[in-house]
Amino acid sequence: MRRIELNPGEVFSQSHLKRKSAFNAAALEAATAIIEDVRERGDAALRECTSRFDGVDVTDFRVPYSAIADATSQVSDDVATALRQAADQIRDFHERQRQQSWFAVREDGALVGSKVVPLDSVGIYVPGGRALYPSTVLMNAIPAAVAGVPRIVCTTPPTKDGTVDAAILEACRIAGVTEVYTVGGAQAIGALAYGAESIEPVAKITGPGNAYVAAAKKVVSGDVGIDMIAGPSEVCVVADATADPALVAIDLMAQAEHDPLATCYLVCFDAAYADAVEAMTERHLRASTRAEITKASLSDQGVIVVCNDLAQAIEAVNVIAPEHLELHVDHAFDLLGAIRHAGAIFLGAWTPEAIGDYVAGPNHTLPTGGTARYASPLSVDEFVKKSSVIQYSPQALARDAKTVMSIARHEGLWAHAMSVEMRKNLLDTGSIYGMDGDDRPAVAAQSEGEADA
Repeated sequence: MRRIELNPGEVFSQSHLKRKSAFNAAALEAATAIIEDVRERGDAALRECTSRFDGVDVTDFRVPYSAIADATSQVSDDVATALRQAADQIRDFHERQRQQSWFAVREDGALVGSKVVPLDSVGIYVPGGRALYPSTVLMNAIPAAVAGVPRIVCTTPPTKDGTVDAAILEACRIAGVTEVYTVGGAQAIGALAYGAESIEPVAKITGPGNAYVAAAKKVVSGDVGIDMIAGPSEVCVVADATADPALVAIDLMAQAEHDPLATCYLVCFDAAYADAVEAMTERHLRASTRAEITKASLSDQGVIVVCNDLAQAIEAVNVIAPEHLELHVDHAFDLLGAIRHAGAIFLGAWTPEAIGDYVAGPNHTLPTGGTARYASPLSVDEFVKKSSVIQYSPQALARDAKTVMSIARHEGLWAHAMSVEMRKNLLDTGSIYGMDGDDRPAVAAQSEGEADA
């Protein structure tokens, strides 16, 4: 892992980071071409892409309901039980995020409020490739179901035999997914956004993916909603002398084994401690079933920051703004207030990041690449939209009329001012034109006179 040893008083900054974008120019160009092809040729383009990129010939992308129902019998009891427990705890957490419509009435009779309604439909992308992710189904579909979204569509790349992993289908059943399609990559994002013969378009797309999926989400954003453009996964572990190097090492590896581009940061206070963690990493690698991926991630993307004190370490964390932050320090909760930027915060030695990935309840779809500076985890809020509601009484309009007219005239918006003044005149005189009796409002002549002047 690349090592940075800070001097006393030195501030860790963006110049120390060498982050990679969520996608590159080549991925953006390729994704754009694929999406345009899907828009033009629909299912024919989906079949060609699936054959080309997944090595599978698929004639019917829709997974039948019978296959989803049968998945229960194909999943081991241990996995099925684990999925149900995880789903229960994820649902409980997200139920607490639900917002209700609200309305407030002022003393003058004006009513203002916010109407909260679920989206009509959402598309959930579940990655394939190096691993299978039923947990991604739970983390994306359950908040949508809690929000009340009636149509929840899952797309995921087919396995080599053209089917979908039984655990993914079981997660879909548990979470309330209504449609499942065996299509992945940028082509799936295109189909979710614009539709194809087999797939009706959706209002919003959520879920992680590779660089091509991230680029595709960027391309369709604006035509449909997206949750975020997710880059390679990240973890930052802050470890003091109380932290066991073996546990810190395995927690770093738990993130590194996702992807060669996954980034692991270790923030510690002693070079000898950093050496101990790296030694334990080498030891763990000998038993890893994903050693090649893990080693590539740690060697190419890993960073160790050796700090002189806790304040320097916390500032480094806030600059990194990691997707996952583990605080392997004594009295970890006491540091919570100082953490400004992190997608999810794991406190203490008994809280590995893997707990958050699967079962704790908070969402594991998190802002990456430093976007935790301004972004939040996936939540129920992503699956609802809000409409402002306004109803004024005559008294309320009379009270606010002067304010509206003053601002509107300053902005040069004549009709804005008139739409209020005419109503004010009606209240004051019984005529929309006021006392003048003219065929047009007095304010019109006044405004024109001011313009002539």
